[in-house]
Amino acid sequence: MQIRLFLSTTTCGKNREVRNSQRSQISHIGQWVKIILTGATLFGQYDLPADCYLSGDMQVYRSIDNLPSFKNAVITIGTFDGVHLGHQKVFSALKTESLQQEGESIVITFHPHPRKIVQHDASLQLINTLDEKTELFSKHAIDHCVIVPFTTQFSEQTAEEYIENFLVNTFHPKSIIIGYDHHFGKDRKGNFLLLEQYAARSNFNLVEIPKHLLHEIAISSTKIREAILEGDIKTANDLLGYDYFFEGLVVAGDGIGKQLGYPTANLEHTDPEKIHLGHGVYAVEAIIEGEIKGGMLSIGNRPTLKNSGEKVEVNVFDFEKNIYGQPIRIIVKKFLRRQEKYNSLEELKVQLVKDKEEAITALNNK
Repeated sequence: MQIRLFLSTTTCGKNREVRNSQRSQISHIGQWVKIILTGATLFGQYDLPADCYLSGDMQVYRSIDNLPSFKNAVITIGTFDGVHLGHQKVFSALKTESLQQEGESIVITFHPHPRKIVQHDASLQLINTLDEKTELFSKHAIDHCVIVPFTTQFSEQTAEEYIENFLVNTFHPKSIIIGYDHHFGKDRKGNFLLLEQYAARSNFNLVEIPKHLLHEIAISSTKIREAILEGDIKTANDLLGYDYFFEGLVVAGDGIGKQLGYPTANLEHTDPEKIHLGHGVYAVEAIIEGEIKGGMLSIGNRPTLKNSGEKVEVNVFDFEKNIYGQPIRIIVKKFLRRQEKYNSLEELKVQLVKDKEEAITALNNK
């Protein structure tokens, strides 16, 4: 047993064989691949349960039932909302440790968010949906993601039960990478010191995430949420390490955009828990049926029109297909301006010409 402070933040490349033997009947959904029958890993063959699928090369489990036997499991645990640059440093250390231990890297996360169960916080808004989060995990050479259903029963485990039944008996960890301020178990009575005691008796290494990085992670998550709500997309994207994105379902609108010569796809948010972008006009990219197109997004109450209510509309450049009822992804590249009230639709149209020119320039300079 060792207790260490991790220092490495160097991103590691993928250093493992592709786990692709005996994959019969696979179905592609965008970049997702769902396993239907059986699979095998570098460390031995096993049956993949129905709640296991692939995101990139990362295997995702939506249950802790029927998990495979991991080889020298190196785990880290958290909600990781945003999967931002601070989290990415933890993933880098996770990968480094798994290579040193000749084992498999595992990110353990929870759904729904623990605050919704423990604190009954219905107002909580998240940077990422669950599917977005696992997609982002997969970009960091992580072998496995285990999504633990966070229930009242799970939350009422004592700290000792959490360690013995959940961590040790489920994952048989070789190493656990965790923050010094990590609390767990009923009433959050478990802590790093208790994990130290179990590390000795259960023979796993405990790797401490340093205080300064934990502070950076907490500050970053708060700043990102504030920036998104305020429309400060540059700050949000800088802290995330990628461009903020969301998905919407195309619904029928009132045709005002088409009347002005700028037809829009009206979007309905697909996840009520995801944080909404602040009101304004943005340069964006839209992914529609796998194709990336430039565009400009308006979100807000459309002050030029009376009794409009909040609308999310995207004008996709050089695009005329009917996409009602389809989901599209919006990648937010640059804030252009606040919504303003104009004296007439003609004045608004003049502004839209300027918006499109600025959006095209921003997208060309990305």
